[in-house]
Amino acid sequence: MIKNLPMRSFSKTAWYLLLLISTTTTVKAQTNISLIEQKASAILPKLIEWRRYLHQHPELSNREYKTAEYVAAHLKMLGLEVQTGIAKTGVVAILRGGKPGPVVALRADMDALPVLERADLPFKSTVTAEYLGQTVPVMHACGHDSHVAMLMGTAEVLSAMKKDVPGTVKFIFQPAEEGPPGDEEGGAPLMVKEGVMDNPKVDAIFGLHIEADIEVGKFEYKPGAFMASSDWFTIRVKGKQSHGSQPWKGIDPIVVATEIISGLQTIVSRQTELTKAPVVITVGKFHSGVRPNIMPEEALLEGTIRTLDPKMQQETHERIRKIATGIAATMGATAEVNVDTKTLVTVNDPELTKMMVPSLEAAAGKENVSDRDWVTGAEDFSFYGTKAPAFFFYLGGMPKGTDRKQAPPHHTPDFYIDDSRLDVGVKAFCQLVFDYARLKLGNGKSTTGKRSS
Repeated sequence: MIKNLPMRSFSKTAWYLLLLISTTTTVKAQTNISLIEQKASAILPKLIEWRRYLHQHPELSNREYKTAEYVAAHLKMLGLEVQTGIAKTGVVAILRGGKPGPVVALRADMDALPVLERADLPFKSTVTAEYLGQTVPVMHACGHDSHVAMLMGTAEVLSAMKKDVPGTVKFIFQPAEEGPPGDEEGGAPLMVKEGVMDNPKVDAIFGLHIEADIEVGKFEYKPGAFMASSDWFTIRVKGKQSHGSQPWKGIDPIVVATEIISGLQTIVSRQTELTKAPVVITVGKFHSGVRPNIMPEEALLEGTIRTLDPKMQQETHERIRKIATGIAATMGATAEVNVDTKTLVTVNDPELTKMMVPSLEAAAGKENVSDRDWVTGAEDFSFYGTKAPAFFFYLGGMPKGTDRKQAPPHHTPDFYIDDSRLDVGVKAFCQLVFDYARLKLGNGKSTTGKRSS
């Protein structure tokens, strides 16, 4: 027995045992990488077919009925435990692997936008729908069709590897990432409210977003604060109506509102410590009056706030209220300010991110993975990060040879995605599942830092 061996022999024996364990683990990891590579590459034609079908049949936020049916049918065919109707039209499926391990969640968003597609594609969208009482064109102008296809493919690959999958995988197909219409609830906040991160409780969650200005097949990420919070604000200025020829008899809310707009920009240029994190304040709507010769009683301003630090987010809210009400008061008017938080700052758990970047490198090649600066766009994926450590990253969909600065932006009629490397996203998701479990179980303890807030 080992306990009767001399110390020198024991040391050699222990070393050989450790080497054997390490070698076995490495071989198994390499086997998983090869198998994932093989299976993901094999279903690439399916990924493209699914994505193009979804692109041709887009649905608006909280109205993803057919999309949900399409997704659920595929997941049921794979033999997964499938739940529908979550957060109105969401679909969640559970895969219980053949080996012990953590609960990992993977998320894709399903909704499209009220945008008229201009690109001349054989699978171009010609769909129209009702949005806030108007008939509008509908287009997948942000790549959510690609996200759904990749998560469907991930479910298929992992289902085929079920006996080797460690722990439990929860596939989350989320509606209304772009924001629910009107006063409806929806999106990630409602998914979380309805318990999607529980039963079973999620240990870590991963998500990706395809990007039109990153070369196809490449990944970009950022530890810590990655994407901005998004707050929508309204400022209702109340003055005193008068004839247009006699402004001295009234209080002009248009002039007051104009001064407020100028004042808001001093929050960014003079009041915010921009070396800490950026802040963007945009007034996107100004409405007042009905006739040229009537000075109106009210003016309405609407806009957005983007911040990348939770404390700065709250400070910006207070500064907007102070400036708007103060300027209005000095001019004899009043201002009512309302701020509605749509998303939080999307925070990538730093330790989790550092731990999982090698998974992206295994999926795409080390030379195709890089870190980046923060993004002023927003994602409601941020809400999942309040419940478990989260890692959100970008996958390129820009055709090779395209000037990054010339790529049509998201949410525009000319938005375009090269779908020839969707298999890379599938590889990454699968790799994250296996690697997270291996590292978590290997350490014998939680391998992530504090949850983001």
